[in-house]
Amino acid sequence: MLIKFFKIFCLILLLISPSPVYSKNKDIKEFNSKNLSSYFSALVSYDNQKNTDALKFFKLSNSLISRHDPYLKAYVFSLVMEGKIKRSIKQLKQSSGEKSSDFFEAYLILMLDSIKKKDFKRSNKYLNELSKFKRNGTFELIIYESLKNYIYLFENKQTLSNNNTLGNLSLISKIFHSCYLGDKQTQTYFENLVNSDEIDYSRYIFFYINYLIEQNQFNKAKEITDQIDILNNSLLIAQTKNWIDKKEFEKFNQIFSCKNEIDILGEFFFLIANIYSSENELEKSNFYLNISNFLNPKFRFNLSLLAENYYNSENYRKSDKVLNNFNKNDDVYYWYKTKKKTRIFSKESGEQQAYNFINSKFKQINKPSVNILFDMGNIAKGFKKHQVAINYYDEVLPKISVNSDTYAEILFRRGGSYERLKNFKKSDADLLKSLEISPNDAYVLNYLAYSWLERDYKIDTAIEMLQRAYKQNENDPFIIDSVGWGYYLVDDLVKAEQFLKRAIELMPNDPIVNDHYGDILWKMDRKIEAKYYWQSVLKSEDTEENMKENIKIKLLKGLKKI
Repeated sequence: MLIKFFKIFCLILLLISPSPVYSKNKDIKEFNSKNLSSYFSALVSYDNQKNTDALKFFKLSNSLISRHDPYLKAYVFSLVMEGKIKRSIKQLKQSSGEKSSDFFEAYLILMLDSIKKKDFKRSNKYLNELSKFKRNGTFELIIYESLKNYIYLFENKQTLSNNNTLGNLSLISKIFHSCYLGDKQTQTYFENLVNSDEIDYSRYIFFYINYLIEQNQFNKAKEITDQIDILNNSLLIAQTKNWIDKKEFEKFNQIFSCKNEIDILGEFFFLIANIYSSENELEKSNFYLNISNFLNPKFRFNLSLLAENYYNSENYRKSDKVLNNFNKNDDVYYWYKTKKKTRIFSKESGEQQAYNFINSKFKQINKPSVNILFDMGNIAKGFKKHQVAINYYDEVLPKISVNSDTYAEILFRRGGSYERLKNFKKSDADLLKSLEISPNDAYVLNYLAYSWLERDYKIDTAIEMLQRAYKQNENDPFIIDSVGWGYYLVDDLVKAEQFLKRAIELMPNDPIVNDHYGDILWKMDRKIEAKYYWQSVLKSEDTEENMKENIKIKLLKGLKKI
């Protein structure tokens, strides 16, 4: 905070000092108190990520844009963040040659504008300016090297000989280079990528199918999508399968073509945005998402990441606005929009209204897909409407292959709902059947074993199951908690304390873990510490009322009275 005030103080001194730059009457009149106020308001709004407010203030202080280095950069960023890329290009051209326009993103935006216009001579000029910043960071280097290769490709219709310097990113670029040039090896490159065991390249199934459709290989496309498990895949891949199943082949080329330079660059910048989002750099992710959308607005499905970013930064109004880009014709994305709006309702209006909203939307669907039925089961389960969830799972199971991992997953979820309703016979049957299909599923082992521990049923078998689960996932706090609780129930307090202590370190705010750790400490005669952890349970917003009542009794009378 002191540093920020110091910067502002120094800037004010600079502004009011009798510098020759500001000695002319015209400049003094332009640099009035209103401009100064707008200038600081714009920068504060920008720093607080209120881009709409920032643009308003920037507009009021327009005469300062070319005079102050950080001002133009902040203004351009705000324009891009609001999707006003054309205005940012116009402003940068007006400020061309000024010191204030000498920054990485300025040259990037101007370069992309020139590529859109196929003015590759100017593109190379901006690329040369961009090279000054390639050592600023990893992303700057990646963007510079990738654009250098793409500009060469688009201008010369051939690839650079040394364009394999970016590891996995080079593999993706190689495919788009090959597809753009019509190389016969393109299909082989796609197959190698989507079948890779090293990294999840499943997104590129869409682009592979897109390529096959362009080549009129409809049967091959159908063969691939028939293998897609829509319950365990991304939105884009589920939408891909939906289009193929409906034989809506024309829709692929309507949103992307590897023969289109701008479409390829749009996908590249979506990838950059995705990486930033995975690093929780949401503002930078949004910047490049808007760049991607500027280049290829047809690929509106990419806006789902923008909606997610806004949601995760608790900007629900903007998330909701972005979601309105998806309509009923989009099928999978329209249902995604409905689910995300439900989560926003839950945050803003409460759980019951949120559930009523999605339930009403679901009832409007004539023939809900397996995917939607599965989602409704999970949603009902999340809202603790376990019998409703069971009813949905009952509808889904007959439509799934009996020996598939997906079938085992649904049994696990239905078994969990039965357990919450205390129908232990049906719960055990589902969970055991799930383990028959996937015997080493750590989470099913953990859930069933913990259920048995809570019921004081088959304790030794339960502990053995927990040990199997723990070997597969030694860093999962829920499994660690269960293992510790199992040792507690067989009075091995030393081991119990070791496991629960680690669970607390991994999940310090979980009420169940704190409750368990408190119980163990009490039995170890560390009563003051036990009460500390029990009290933390009362403070947690996630603690259910019946648990709170039990904790209050423990604090008053000790563990033996429960």
